[in-house]
Amino acid sequence: MRPGISRVAPCASLAGALLVATLTAPALAAPQYHITHEVKLPGDEGWDYLSFDDAGHRLFIAHGSQVLVIDTDQLTPAGAIANTPGVHGIALATDAGHGYISAGRSNTIVVFDLKTLARLKDIQATGENPDAILYDSATHRVFSFNGRGRNATVIDSKTDAVIGTIALDAKPEFAVSDGKGRVYVNLEDKSIARIDAQHMSVTAVWPLEGCDDPSGLAIDVTGQRLFAGCGNKVMAVVDANSGRTLGTAPIGGGVDATKYDSGMRLAFASCGEGVLTAVSVGAGGKPEVAQSLATQRGARTMALDEHAHRLFLVTASFGPPPAATEQNPHPRPAILPGTFRLLVVAPANDKR
Repeated sequence: MRPGISRVAPCASLAGALLVATLTAPALAAPQYHITHEVKLPGDEGWDYLSFDDAGHRLFIAHGSQVLVIDTDQLTPAGAIANTPGVHGIALATDAGHGYISAGRSNTIVVFDLKTLARLKDIQATGENPDAILYDSATHRVFSFNGRGRNATVIDSKTDAVIGTIALDAKPEFAVSDGKGRVYVNLEDKSIARIDAQHMSVTAVWPLEGCDDPSGLAIDVTGQRLFAGCGNKVMAVVDANSGRTLGTAPIGGGVDATKYDSGMRLAFASCGEGVLTAVSVGAGGKPEVAQSLATQRGARTMALDEHAHRLFLVTASFGPPPAATEQNPHPRPAILPGTFRLLVVAPANDKR
């Protein structure tokens, strides 16, 4: 066994921790997932988005004031990109060979080389508090969604020049692209905005019925459906063409990320209370819970390796929160030193 990696036996260590809700018809039951590895990682700071590089088999983790890079074949650290204060997200422009990091506290986008991880430049002209960030391969543009700025900054990946700003009039959360020039972003006021990536304009804003405080967003490009993780413990399924809410399914509390695995035809929601929910979509787009897997408290962000059908989550152990102050009336629990870790989740038949 490699140092720092512990393999978790699904029948022994996870007995009683795996909660399963199967589909009504046994023949349609989804593959069951379990935690296969738990890997200790360096650092004691907080974390945010995770991004997976399929070509390089590397996982990028926003962690404190740096981006930690993990070799997903060996499950070992492969490097880091330092000095990214308030880092939120990482967008990977694999065709250009560059990555883009949203550094929220410095209001900058850090550009780095995907192969060497070398820092190439800082882009300064962004909106306030760049948070979610994505690359649209159809237009070769990077979209930085700015939390306090309530807008999106558009960057040409060929020149790394800022070429536009899109007003959103709401705080943006996660965003996805359909790869055909349409970008979707969750807005915190219970809606989804659709953006024309070429013309840099909002073409629709749709209400999310039955969904409060949407955060995570995933897309099924083939089925033209969006999956929004909602703060009121549901996943909303939305028609990506009309904006119609097709239904909701129950998930855990404290959701942050959602992902869609087209090969498994499952949408996943990672929830901070310590639950990973898998959702399938039946006839007419009606969602149903396929599995609810107990993970660990704090495991709220996630990345997907769609070829290997593996999910990556990170968390840590927590102590009591500090005393409340007037400036911080609801302080977060303290992270215990030396407990930051990676969780790998895969189907039960995964033997790696």
